[in-house]
Amino acid sequence: MSNESNIITVPILGKDTVRVGFGIHQYICTEILENFKSSTYVVITDSNIAPLYLEKIESTFNKSIKDAKAEARLLTYVIPPGESSKCRAMKAEIEDWLLTQSCTRDTILIAMGGGVIGDLVGYVAASFMRGIRFIQMPTTLLAMVDSSIGGKTGIDTPLGKNLVGAFWQPLRVYVDMVFLHTLPPRQVINGLSEIIKTAAMWNENDFQLLENNSAVLLDALNKPSVPGEYKFDSIKPLLQKIILSSIRTKCEVVTLDEHEGGLRNLLNFGHSIGHAYEAILYPQILHGECVAIGMVKEAELARYLGILKPNAVGRLTKCLVSYNLPISVNDPKVKKYASFKHCPVEKLIEYMAVDKKNQGSKKRIVILKAIGETYEKHATVVSDDDIRFILSRDVKVDEFTKSSWDVVVTPPGSKSISNRALVLAAMGNGTCRLTNMLHSDDTQFMMSALESLGAATFSWEDGGETLVVKGNGGKLAVPKEELYLGNAGTAARFLTGIAALVSSKDGAKVVLTGNHRMKVRPIGPLVDALRANGCEINYLEKQGSLPLDLSSKNGLKGGIIELAATVSSQYVSSILMCAPYASQPVTLKLVGGKPISQLYIDMTIAMMASFGVNVTKSTTEENTYNIPCGKYQNPPHYEIESDASSATYPLAIAAITGTKCTVPNIGSASLQGDARFACDVLRPMGCTVEQTATSTTVQGPPKGTLKPLESIDMETMTDAFLTASVVAAVACNVSEGDPVTRITGIANQRVKECNRIAAMVHELAKFGVRTGELEDGIYIFGKNYKELKKPEEGIYTYDDHRIAMSFSVLSLICPSRTLIIDKACVEKTWPYWWDVLHQSFGVKLTGATSVASDPLKGSISKNASIILIGMRGAGKTTIGKIIAKQLNFKFLDLDELLEDYLEMPIAEVIFRMGWDAFRLEEHKVLRKFITEHPEGYVAASGGGVIEMDESRNLLSNFVKEGGIVLHVHRNLEHIKSYLSEDQTRPTYKDQESIDDVYKRRHVWYRECRSHYFISPVLSNQVIDEKIQYSMSRFLDVVTGSSQVLQKFKTKKRSTFLTLNYPRIEDALPTLRDVTVGCDAIEVRVDYLKDPKSSNGISSLDFVAEQISLLRCSTTLPIIFTIRTISQGGLFPNDKEEEAKELMLSAMRYGCDFVDVELGWSSETINILYQHKGYTKLIMSWHDLSGTWSWARPHEWMQKVELASSYADVIKLVGMANNLNDNLELEEFRTRITNSMDIPLILFNMGRFGQLSRILNKFMTPVTHPLLPSKAAPGQLTVKQLNEARVLIGEILPEKFFLFGKPIKHSRSPILHSTAYELLGLPHTYEAFETDTVDEVQKVLNLPDFGGANVTIPYKLSVMKFMDELSDEARFFGAVNTIIPIRIGDKLVLRGDNTDWRGIYDTFANALDGVSLRDTNGLVIGAGGTSRAAIYSLHRLGVSRIYLLNRTLANSYRVQDVFPPDYNIHIIDSDNIPSEELSSVTLSAVVSTIPADIELPEKVASVIKALLANKADGGVFLDMAYKPLHTPLMAVASDLEWKCCNGLEALVRQGLASFHLWTGMTAPFDAVYQKVIE
Repeated sequence: MSNESNIITVPILGKDTVRVGFGIHQYICTEILENFKSSTYVVITDSNIAPLYLEKIESTFNKSIKDAKAEARLLTYVIPPGESSKCRAMKAEIEDWLLTQSCTRDTILIAMGGGVIGDLVGYVAASFMRGIRFIQMPTTLLAMVDSSIGGKTGIDTPLGKNLVGAFWQPLRVYVDMVFLHTLPPRQVINGLSEIIKTAAMWNENDFQLLENNSAVLLDALNKPSVPGEYKFDSIKPLLQKIILSSIRTKCEVVTLDEHEGGLRNLLNFGHSIGHAYEAILYPQILHGECVAIGMVKEAELARYLGILKPNAVGRLTKCLVSYNLPISVNDPKVKKYASFKHCPVEKLIEYMAVDKKNQGSKKRIVILKAIGETYEKHATVVSDDDIRFILSRDVKVDEFTKSSWDVVVTPPGSKSISNRALVLAAMGNGTCRLTNMLHSDDTQFMMSALESLGAATFSWEDGGETLVVKGNGGKLAVPKEELYLGNAGTAARFLTGIAALVSSKDGAKVVLTGNHRMKVRPIGPLVDALRANGCEINYLEKQGSLPLDLSSKNGLKGGIIELAATVSSQYVSSILMCAPYASQPVTLKLVGGKPISQLYIDMTIAMMASFGVNVTKSTTEENTYNIPCGKYQNPPHYEIESDASSATYPLAIAAITGTKCTVPNIGSASLQGDARFACDVLRPMGCTVEQTATSTTVQGPPKGTLKPLESIDMETMTDAFLTASVVAAVACNVSEGDPVTRITGIANQRVKECNRIAAMVHELAKFGVRTGELEDGIYIFGKNYKELKKPEEGIYTYDDHRIAMSFSVLSLICPSRTLIIDKACVEKTWPYWWDVLHQSFGVKLTGATSVASDPLKGSISKNASIILIGMRGAGKTTIGKIIAKQLNFKFLDLDELLEDYLEMPIAEVIFRMGWDAFRLEEHKVLRKFITEHPEGYVAASGGGVIEMDESRNLLSNFVKEGGIVLHVHRNLEHIKSYLSEDQTRPTYKDQESIDDVYKRRHVWYRECRSHYFISPVLSNQVIDEKIQYSMSRFLDVVTGSSQVLQKFKTKKRSTFLTLNYPRIEDALPTLRDVTVGCDAIEVRVDYLKDPKSSNGISSLDFVAEQISLLRCSTTLPIIFTIRTISQGGLFPNDKEEEAKELMLSAMRYGCDFVDVELGWSSETINILYQHKGYTKLIMSWHDLSGTWSWARPHEWMQKVELASSYADVIKLVGMANNLNDNLELEEFRTRITNSMDIPLILFNMGRFGQLSRILNKFMTPVTHPLLPSKAAPGQLTVKQLNEARVLIGEILPEKFFLFGKPIKHSRSPILHSTAYELLGLPHTYEAFETDTVDEVQKVLNLPDFGGANVTIPYKLSVMKFMDELSDEARFFGAVNTIIPIRIGDKLVLRGDNTDWRGIYDTFANALDGVSLRDTNGLVIGAGGTSRAAIYSLHRLGVSRIYLLNRTLANSYRVQDVFPPDYNIHIIDSDNIPSEELSSVTLSAVVSTIPADIELPEKVASVIKALLANKADGGVFLDMAYKPLHTPLMAVASDLEWKCCNGLEALVRQGLASFHLWTGMTAPFDAVYQKVIE
């Protein structure tokens, strides 16, 4: 326990307010009682802190009261933890409680907790009784150094954080560092971010202290706790010094500027951007972590503006990384906790607009001038364009328009030399100072890994200009965590050799890993060489690539090492640099051919000599090197050359723009091969080049006059080939022949960050430049720069810095602005490249977010090709053609391509070559398809394409790159039936059964697929049409075309029905009836019962079949839901993994929505979010306990905060114990809706909760009497909901009419009245018979006019009253339905025509999925109804429509109304030959003539003859319905036509109008039965 002498006082605002010490709780209690008299002290804390410290504080305080004999009392109040408590409701709750406890103005509040408690309690103190005293007792490091000091108090509002509050200074701030003992390590690091921020903007010495002690602090922080021992005992002085320095800075700034007039803004360094990120990423990413990201972005902004030096940004970044703080949203920590969240740039800028530092609409940001110094003594105004550039992933580069320009550009240090110098100095003895070090992702990864291995420590001098490396002489240790290397290939290869030196006596392993691109880059030859020398190395994923683990008992053995060096010289350099530390001298033999990039090997050997180890090349054996045992001896200073590869870009700009550029520190004496680029490439192309030993100057020729190079070998400068390629793209000045440049010697560029040759070919084509690959190079046909095309979708950079910089050069001469996707990839070697373009060359750059890079668009690339996999006989070819037709893609059958290529059928291929050879050829065809057709194609593969590992890897990578691999399947018995008849393919290998083949392949199909489509079990007659419809809906979802959620958002009210059948087949007979009035169907998967399941959990295939069957049987969107027993469902509580797989499969099935209960683990929720694609997530929480109160909304708000991280829709369900619970829910709904962009489903369960279901307007779950049971207590039917809405005044009674004459006997009134009654609507429908159309106008103007039907004779004349017409009304030139649209006080009358819908819907129902595509139809009659009949048949797909009427002239008049593509053929009953009659086969017939008119004999005989030629499944509709069964129907019935009467069409036409008026679908059968009666 501290005594008073150990407590340090820090003054603020002239008072000794801040007290800092260890274990000072006794001192706190005594000091408060002595100096701040009160009748009541109130400790307010949260339920996280209370169990740890409240009892101890309470007992100490009460004892102190007793000892002091004070007349005082101590009260305590505990609130829920978290940001959701920092709100108006909680403030009011505390104030009300204080009043109930008779607290008065002398009360002192003590805020014991983190920033939330301090801000909230401080604001309560500022307003309670018009201001009472309070004390801060911070328990988090963040609160100790930041929020508790300075008197800022406040609460959050729905529109932002801390927007309501007051400046209210505390009496004391007691900083007791004992609290840090129980603070989780991540929270301590969260606070360290604020300490780093303060040092970075105010005091460089403090910053250096932090730089130099990160390892010490983190070691103490991560040390396991020992009972009775303080975690930070060993570093108490250091910890106190760091905390005090930050507190003193803040106190100094606050004293100078208490009310934030300007100087205090500086404390917000990193916060302007950090707060914007926090608004999206919190609570998964903490405040300090977001500020760390903000600091880096704001430092980059200062660098972009030319104010901050690049090395300062690197220094800040290195410091943050050393404390395990994230530095970008792509940081592994952010990906770990919040990979499901996205940060759209415009949203970030929108959040930044709500910042107290701003001046009106002008944004102000703290800009650094150097570490420890700001540009101004207040925040600086920065334009939105500059902010947007820094925050954007992509960049648009404008054309370079200057006619003359002379610039000097100094590139950063060489990546190759920097990485080698880091390794050599770290492995050496003593201290080495490196200058001109490259600050980049690659070197950052290298430094962090070397520190983790214990190889060295790093610090900075000269304001970050000099890196001080203290080498540990080759002493290495196994790091505590895996070494993540991003896409740093150089670091990965060098560190593989270094890691092989680590002795691990206890079996511990060094693990090297990287990002997804690093995981496909080769490292096999290096691993093979090290394995052969005794190292144990295992590949953890893909063979030949990272990740891998290494272990060795005694390090590298030494002796003879053979290495294949034809792929990468970095393998050679890796072994060269680690060889001196082997147990024996090393003889390194490079085998397999001529080593690649010899100059880089020479560079390594020369640098090793500078560090005291001399490598000798054998004079007797080719490509053999001898490396002695020894240790590197660090030189005091080592100057790193600028990067010669990077220097090619500014020099190339001069070349293509006709301007001048000098690079001052790359010349003829350089170690780097790329230094020859200017002389060997640009000079022959027409540039003037001046090169000294240490500098290079290029003057480009006039624009458009560069010459192509017929042939150039760039083997000695392979990285520069990309720069040469973009220059060659505009090198077209030739006197004869083609302007072609051929670059060779660059085969190794196919295995760099990407296949650079293929990438260059693909991206240059976007500019219209003709290119192609050579065996070891590329050819480019030069093009006049004025003819360059604009790359419409931008330049994809493949996470490759050199691709990005090369194309930024070409963009400068392109006539239109060019989009470069993923600008951050340049950070690998030249982090400030864009700053150079902006500052040195004056190029206009604009931040952008492309479709290709926008994660909100999903993981599927636009127009990505689709590959179908699945068993032979599953329907891949059929479905593939359907997809191709619907997406307007091209279709390829890969089996047919294989047969064409080998010029023999597959059966013969297998007979002649064998199964293994066939699989290899199949793999080649797949690879060729993926390479040549990444977009715009659908390919059906062979059933066994997934048999090879290599093919599965191809498919998996295709999905990762944004392609779709669709697994097509159908019932296995159907597949067997099909294959028993298919003799075109051989039987399976070794006569394996179909069941066994599928059992073996099933796991591979799941491994490779991105989506899954299973054909339902349907009759062959309807399967094609239903699959086409089902596939259309499936594609809408998986390609992001679905607008379902948007439609729901625009509706006044929406509902969904919960299906709780054990099988979907059981629901089909009543499906139409039970879904009347519903907008979606929820499938409760936990209710499904798989007959083949042994554990009660339905299999993936069974559920897929059920979903597929449902999608074929309804037009409604599908909601996929699983509830466990504890969540109120039937799924086992202990089967979360199985539930997760089912929900993931729902996304692959293309379900519109998946309901995800927040009760699942965070790991499950994160995985579901990451794989959701375009499926919408309904994030749900059900309080089945009935203990949560809407009146105390903090728990609900915590669920809202959690759900909002993932949700497209949020669903919160409580339990009502009385009617008042519903009113409290409505208050909550009103309060939260104002601040939520995400739609909400909020209601209560139970009998009392029914009112809340009525008041909920978005996606209310409903039931139906025909269902087996209600899915939840209190569910209502659609009819009950509507009746209740009437009672509460939400639905007002409206009047509907039928206009016409004569209409006394019309059945429309009974039709609509029945529909209203069935759906619980209060409307009326009556016939309005009138002698003149003008009389209807008074009805149209009635305030309760709901709509009208129009019949003869007013369908034409009523149009004059319409404000707008539907397309159908215009087409027919008639209106039969009037829809009033009220926009505010304005009434708009819309005329529509649903006559055709009656015919269309009647046929659709009768056909039940059978397609009328490419069939013939007949329309009898040429009156007004015949037009609707022709229109309907055409919409149904009928390709030829015959028209028969007794008056031929009327037939021609009807024909003239329609365009030629309706393909109407007039039948002349008097002259049609009998053979023509017999040749016509009909599938659909509509009679539009009255039933009581006798037909001429010839017409009747022609009709009979035509009806005799019926296709299977033919449908006959007679629009007459008096009598109900007409004479023509009798003829058709005798000839076995499926007959429909006109009354059915009338009802369906009426219900179409009903839907237009109400937005609801009425039950056809019940209405039709009433109309017949």
